[in-house]
Amino acid sequence: MTLKQKILLGYGLSFAFMGLVVTLAVVNLVSLGRATEAILSENYRSILAAENMVDTIERQDSAILLMLLGQGEGAELFRSNEAAFLEWLAKARDNVTISGEGELLQGIERDYEAYRRAFKALAAALPASGAPDASGYMHDVSPLFTRVRDACVRLRLLNEEAMYGASLRAGEVARGAIWSTSLTAAASLGVALVFSMVLADRIVRPIRRFMEASRHISDGDYAVQVPVGGSDELSRLAGEFNRMATQVGRYHAMNIEQIIAEKDKGEAVLASIEDSLVIFDTQLRVTGLNPAARRLFGLPAEPDAVGCADVVPDARVCDLIRETVRAGSPPSLPDEERILNLKGEGRTAHYLFSVTGIGSGRNLSGAVLLLRDITRLKQAEQLKNDFIMAASHELRTPLTSLGMSVALLLEHASGSLAEKDRELLLAAHEEVGRMKSLVSDLLDLSRIEAGRIEMEFEPVTVGTLFSHVQAVFRSQADMKDVSLRREMDGDGPSVRADANKIAWVLSNLVSNALRYVGRGGHIALRAHDDGAWVRLAVADDGPGIPQGDQARIFQKFVQVGDGESEGSGLGLAICKEIVRAHGGTIWVESEPGRGSTFIFTLPKVFRES
Repeated sequence: MTLKQKILLGYGLSFAFMGLVVTLAVVNLVSLGRATEAILSENYRSILAAENMVDTIERQDSAILLMLLGQGEGAELFRSNEAAFLEWLAKARDNVTISGEGELLQGIERDYEAYRRAFKALAAALPASGAPDASGYMHDVSPLFTRVRDACVRLRLLNEEAMYGASLRAGEVARGAIWSTSLTAAASLGVALVFSMVLADRIVRPIRRFMEASRHISDGDYAVQVPVGGSDELSRLAGEFNRMATQVGRYHAMNIEQIIAEKDKGEAVLASIEDSLVIFDTQLRVTGLNPAARRLFGLPAEPDAVGCADVVPDARVCDLIRETVRAGSPPSLPDEERILNLKGEGRTAHYLFSVTGIGSGRNLSGAVLLLRDITRLKQAEQLKNDFIMAASHELRTPLTSLGMSVALLLEHASGSLAEKDRELLLAAHEEVGRMKSLVSDLLDLSRIEAGRIEMEFEPVTVGTLFSHVQAVFRSQADMKDVSLRREMDGDGPSVRADANKIAWVLSNLVSNALRYVGRGGHIALRAHDDGAWVRLAVADDGPGIPQGDQARIFQKFVQVGDGESEGSGLGLAICKEIVRAHGGTIWVESEPGRGSTFIFTLPKVFRES
């Protein structure tokens, strides 16, 4: 017999016992329902009719008394209750179910008819005026009233006694149903329980053998075998399990050395990496790190219960790791925001960090933090910036002298020079001016990057900044027939900024827009309240910026266009550093052929209410 047949047999027997109990319960319920229905149909309706006949005839008697007292509405009250009495009497006759009930109803009908005739005689004998004589009522009417009412009461008592007897019989039926159903259910439950225990033991015994064999295999004993007996599914499973254990043992014997070699190779690769590498689980606990990371953070080879905040002092990095584990991929950050500064041993080390999820999609098992030491690059960059600042500062004096000399020559000796020499002198004067502008931009950029330019932060409204820029470029916009407007009502929100530096940023952005927007174009100054920040934007409908150039236009000496544009290529780089000095960010949104929008953020000043 197969395992499926054994289970079906067990369930079938249980269902058979359940069906027997249910059938017996239904039969008993039907019997009890019939007994209850008999009580209602045979007795309750007759009791109700008797009660109403008693009430009706008592109201008729009250109506006769009202007539004797000289109340004219007594006759009408008698007749209305007469109809009700006859209606209830007819219902009682239709529900005769008890021995003696029919004879009692005939007597009620006969006496009530006599009662009606006595009432008519009494009503006819009443005088038109004066006090009526009550002797006729006491002699003829009242005895008939008493006889009919007592007969109705006897009818009610007769049915009540019958109902009580039926109730006793229904109780006996109910008790019998309870006992028979309980005994049958108990017997069925006992048989089913015994059979289930036997069947469960037959099924569970091989499973216990499988569990014991699995424990041996997990301990490395691949020679274990499960006894095979019978022809059911578990027996066939035991055979397959034994073959699997044999194959796993062979595979383990063949590949254990290879696995160990690959593990040693992986550990050697990690140990040879000079960059620090830390592995976190989904709870941001450290689960592994290479020797460079151990030396950097001073941790043992196998750290115990060490969290991200215990290792990395910068909360931004832990937030980035947490977001990577949550979203399935790291958020995009520019390189300048992926710098981690660690102080120790009298110096500050700089590391470029990156986070990579372990796994795919949203089913990540952790994340890897890679720290690349860029301290030497930072030092080299600082040396470069210092050199540029020093060289630019040293170049200002000779360039100023050279510019003054060329200007004096143009002023005093241009008349005696040939036209070609004069053109060369003018070109030299223009190039000297461009070099002075480039040197000045380099100095400004170096000072901002080094933090040597002091910012005078104060509350200023966005409307004031926009008005200043409009006033500066109004004539240039009119010359090119360009519309320069601000899309904002009133002065707008206030920002905490150095007004002169932010005005320079806006001026540079508007100047670039004027350079690329054609005649009849539009330049818009916009401001948007964004919680704790205010977004300022300069939008134009020029040719736009290609997607590949948008990521690098804020770098030094980068110019986008046909290559003939004037300028040093430092304007947007200076704008970026000024905005960063204010704690904000700057970016561009552009699509070729649909214009460009340069956007930057400044901290908002909240007005006190």
